[in-house]
Amino acid sequence: MQINTRKATGKVYDAVIVGSGAAGGMAAYVMANAGLDVLVLEAGPQLDLYNDFKTHVWPYEEKYRGRIAPRDAHNYKYGFADGYTTHIYARLDENPYSTPNGKPFDWVRARAVGGRTLVWGRVSLRLSDYDFKAASFDGYGDDWPISYADLKPYYDEVDRLIGVMGTYENLPQLPDGVFQKAQPLLCGEQILKAGVEKTGRRLIPTRAGVTSEKGKLPASVQKHRASCHYCGTCGRGCDVGAMFNSPVALLEPAKATGKLTVRADAVAREVLIDLKTGKARGVAFIDRKTKLEYEALGKIVVLGASTLESTRIMLNSKSRLHPNGLANSSGVLGHYLHDHTWGVSFTGFASKLKNREIVNEDGRPQGTYIPAFRNLDKASRQQKYIRRFGYQCSSGAGIFPGHAKLLPGFGAEFKREVKAWHPAMIRMSGFGEVLARRENHVAIDPKLKDAWGIPSLKIDITYGDNERELTNDVIECAHEMFHAAGIELISENREMFPPGHSIHEVGTARMGNDPKTSVLNKWNQAHDVKNLLVVDGSCFVSSGCVNPTITILALAMRASQYAVEQYKREEI
Repeated sequence: MQINTRKATGKVYDAVIVGSGAAGGMAAYVMANAGLDVLVLEAGPQLDLYNDFKTHVWPYEEKYRGRIAPRDAHNYKYGFADGYTTHIYARLDENPYSTPNGKPFDWVRARAVGGRTLVWGRVSLRLSDYDFKAASFDGYGDDWPISYADLKPYYDEVDRLIGVMGTYENLPQLPDGVFQKAQPLLCGEQILKAGVEKTGRRLIPTRAGVTSEKGKLPASVQKHRASCHYCGTCGRGCDVGAMFNSPVALLEPAKATGKLTVRADAVAREVLIDLKTGKARGVAFIDRKTKLEYEALGKIVVLGASTLESTRIMLNSKSRLHPNGLANSSGVLGHYLHDHTWGVSFTGFASKLKNREIVNEDGRPQGTYIPAFRNLDKASRQQKYIRRFGYQCSSGAGIFPGHAKLLPGFGAEFKREVKAWHPAMIRMSGFGEVLARRENHVAIDPKLKDAWGIPSLKIDITYGDNERELTNDVIECAHEMFHAAGIELISENREMFPPGHSIHEVGTARMGNDPKTSVLNKWNQAHDVKNLLVVDGSCFVSSGCVNPTITILALAMRASQYAVEQYKREEI
């Protein structure tokens, strides 16, 4: 492999891409298939996707029963990693960040080829013009410089490429996609659905980025994929490639072109700028293991390292031309950080399912979803807050009876009661939109560096009155729907998790038509550096209330196709 030392010269790639997850993986797939010579830099190791996952390991096979070793738990305090996945998630001792006192933020990162797609939640919901044109509806903030019609063809192409389970519902606030066969509702979900519909709302199978009909995938990707066999442990990584992840669906097919090189263990430091032309000329990176420094040179540079990592790289890429960080003439870079509220959740008991036979109800990749129903029109407009929320729901027996701690008693009778309740549990959690506000921002912390000597981020964000009022309505509506369904509420959490915990952070290099108020144009191209693209969630103008991954994939595809066209016309 021809990777240059910091003082050497050598091969110049058509494109150097930082990040190998949803954004970087899609950019690599598009560009390699278009004939460009592409290098992907990934900070973490290359995993064996069929042997390094602990998909089917039982808790009793693990020393700590699937939990993190107590001596190491502080390195994964954000709560998503477990004993099955610590080799995928980033360690805090190597990857620190800071926050102001009293303003916590949970920054959940993966460090491996494939990034967070290795363990993502699989929820694949599209934004609509209620989101792209949100400011036009309620007067707050800014519209995106694109509409749903602009992105729809790419959403459709992504659905066909990765495989998305779903049902056609004809909801304007949740546009339909190109779906494979959806999973059926469980008994508890049918009970909840009946109650939800009594309130005039909808409950549908969650649209999940998991293939249920492998034969519908493009022939070029089928060899790396399998249809879902419903084992239910997707969060550990899928060892058959049924769940979409970047390596099996994007990187491996791209490698087959002979045009893609993936350099694992490459920790990006900064984007290099040609001071004569003003263009990006490559990326400086550090070998994760040896800590030697290198340069990878490219005619196009694409950042797809995740919202905050890409922003960190840009803020660290200072030069005479960019004294405040790369492509930051607007002063907007790092600002407008937002995500989704999460944490408010509800557990209920459906008495008619008590003592029902326990079957493999958790052997599925997702549950059900209640789409947004507030602030869609005059009839649903709320006076105390703007924007919307949705619910992710599930029911039935799982591997552990979490409800046991809620029941009194001990001994054999207690065990019988726990078992009797096990199939009757209904769960619901709310995800709400967080408004994009300039004061919520990230900056380089001059006193903090990571294990490779790269300056780290200071993250400064709080939720406001709109998020609190929206969350109050999440609670009231959940109570109403449980009551309508005849479900007894047995426990709830009424407090939001800290910002970041939803793992949906976006917005810190926003797109827009005006270079004075945005970092990127509508093609994810930097206003200030025309051969620099930023294709991850940092480009978002607003977040809606749906998970961002499918939108990131569609935007990255659109931006990469545009860049290829521009490159072949020698206009980039």
